[in-house]
Amino acid sequence: MVPISKRYMLIIGAFLSAVLLAIVIAPLTLPEGTVGGLDGSIGSLDHEDDLGFVPWPQRAVYLLGDINCHQQADRSFELNENQMPFCARDLGLLAGAIVGLAAFVLIGRKVEWAWLLVLLVPMALDGVVQAVTDYESSNILRTITGLLAGIAAGYGAGMLIKKFFEGPDVENGPSQQ
Repeated sequence: MVPISKRYMLIIGAFLSAVLLAIVIAPLTLPEGTVGGLDGSIGSLDHEDDLGFVPWPQRAVYLLGDINCHQQADRSFELNENQMPFCARDLGLLAGAIVGLAAFVLIGRKVEWAWLLVLLVPMALDGVVQAVTDYESSNILRTITGLLAGIAAGYGAGMLIKKFFEGPDVENGPSQQ
């Protein structure tokens, strides 16, 4: 029988995978070149009116990006000549979280938190260097650094979920449930 902690991890992983799939599909299913210039602020709906012409399933994905991402056009990929609903780094973070959680489900071993923090360093360095210098990172680099940080977040989430359901006294390795 699959332990309850792994069941929750699989549900979370499936949900995150569905969100990532929706993010990729949304610009592909819209007419070519209809969505762009979505620069905005995190935590606010900047483009609710601008996206009024977009059908509701795709609009929901774009509005999710609107409230959770800056959506700067120059820091976002385009598919079908449409700006994606999330920036390159956020795509990497989400994909990495899926990979990290899946890795923990398969491996199931606790690692030292310091190793996971190491995976955050490239994203932090890239962001800080961009903030304090004239250096501008590429979208590929933003995606890669986001992917590494997402792997750390996903794997760490797996460790926390396992600890929550199975308690702190469980030995490393596969569960005996």
